Amino acid sequence: MKKTCIYIGRKLVIFLLSIFLLSLITFYIARLAPGDPLVSYYGDRVEKMSPEERDQAEEKLGLKEPISVQYVKWLKRVAHGDFGISWKYKTDVLEVIKGRLGNTLLLGGIGFVLTFVLALLLGIFCAWKEGSLCDRLICRVGTITSCIPEFWLSLMLILIFAVELHWLPSSGAYTIGKKNDIGDRILHLILPMSIVVLDHLWYYAYMIRNKILEEVRTDYVLLAKSKGLNRKKILFGHCLRNVIPTYLSLMAISVPHVLGGTYIIESVFSYPGIGTLSYESARYGDYNLLMVLCIFSGILVIFCNMIAQTINERIDPRIRAEEAMKDTKEDEENA
Repeated sequence: MKKTCIYIGRKLVIFLLSIFLLSLITFYIARLAPGDPLVSYYGDRVEKMSPEERDQAEEKLGLKEPISVQYVKWLKRVAHGDFGISWKYKTDVLEVIKGRLGNTLLLGGIGFVLTFVLALLLGIFCAWKEGSLCDRLICRVGTITSCIPEFWLSLMLILIFAVELHWLPSSGAYTIGKKNDIGDRILHLILPMSIVVLDHLWYYAYMIRNKILEEVRTDYVLLAKSKGLNRKKILFGHCLRNVIPTYLSLMAISVPHVLGGTYIIESVFSYPGIGTLSYESARYGDYNLLMVLCIFSGILVIFCNMIAQTINERIDPRIRAEEAMKDTKEDEENA
C-alpha cells in the first residue's frame, strides 16, 4: 500500500510539474509571437485608435505589465477557477470550448476507434498472408497513402466528392437548422473521418503486422511448429495474445498523434471543433483561449503517455523484475 501511494504521488508530482512548465512556456511564447492581440478584442477598430486609446486598451486587457507579472496574475486567477473570457468571442473561455468539444470528441473518438480496430484486422490479415501478392499489394498501397499529406488528401476528397459529384458536404459539422439531424451529421463526418482513418491506418497496421511476424520467428513458435501445431493456432492462439498488451500500450500513447491529425483536418474542413478553435486563437492572439486549449491538449498528451508507461510497467516482465530488484535492495538497506 505504501509503495502504491509513493508511486501515485511521484506520478502526480511529475504530472503537475509538466503542466506548470507547459503553461509557462505557452504563456511566454504566445505573448512574444508577432501580431497585435488588440485585434482579437477590438477588431478593425484598432486601426483607427489613437496612441492614447491603444494604451488604455492594453491597460484594460493587462498587456502593459511585464510578462512575468501577467503570468503570475493569470496563475492566481486560474487557481480560483477563473480562466478569463475569450477576447474574440467575448464569452467565458470554458463556455466557448464547451460548445466545440463535443464535435472534436465525436470526430476524434470515432476516428480513433475505427483506426485501431481496422489497423488490428489489417495487420493480422497481412501477417497471415505474409509474402503473398495480397500482402505485398497492401503494403505498397498503404505506404503510398501514409506518405500523402493529410491536407492535400483532404482537398482532393473535397474536390471529388463535394465539388464534382455533389455527394457529400465539404465543410461544417451539420447543415444550418439541422443540428439534431443524425443523418445530416453523419454525412458531414464522412469526409473528415475518412482522412483521420486513412492518415493513421497503415502506420499502425504495419506495426501490428511486424510485431506479429516477430513473434512468429521466436523460439517458442519454432518449438510449437515442431510439435505439430498448425499456423492458424500458433498465430491466433499464441502470437496475437502476446502482441495485444503492446497494442493497448500503443493505443494509449497514440492518442496525441491522432488528436494532432484531427486538429489539422478540422481546419481544412472548417469543422467547428477544438482544432479550428486552436487555430483561430493562435491567429488572432486570443491569449486566454489559447492558454486553456494548450493546457487541455497538454493534459491529454501527458496523461495518455503516463497511462502507456503504466501499462508497459505492468505487462513487461523485465520492468517488473527490475522493480522487484529495486524493492529488494531498498528492503535490505532499510533492514
